[in-house]
Amino acid sequence: MESSIHTLNNLFAQLGLPSDDTEIESFIKIHSHLAGYISLSEAPFWTPAQASFLCEEIINDADWAEVIDQLNARLHAK
Repeated sequence: MESSIHTLNNLFAQLGLPSDDTEIESFIKIHSHLAGYISLSEAPFWTPAQASFLCEEIINDADWAEVIDQLNARLHAK
């Protein structure tokens, strides 16, 4: 079985967000420092559909999970 390799750019496109590097860095800068007790999918800036996608992909350890973990780490950075 071949696994897909997704990038942050792919993830942002999947979420319906601007997906160029500059827009991604701007999003991360604006939304970083997410409190440690808030899971990524519970962050207030997601739409219900985006939050559901993020949650389901992590729970199912789907092929998006690795890049979602990367985004999670960047948004929880202190």
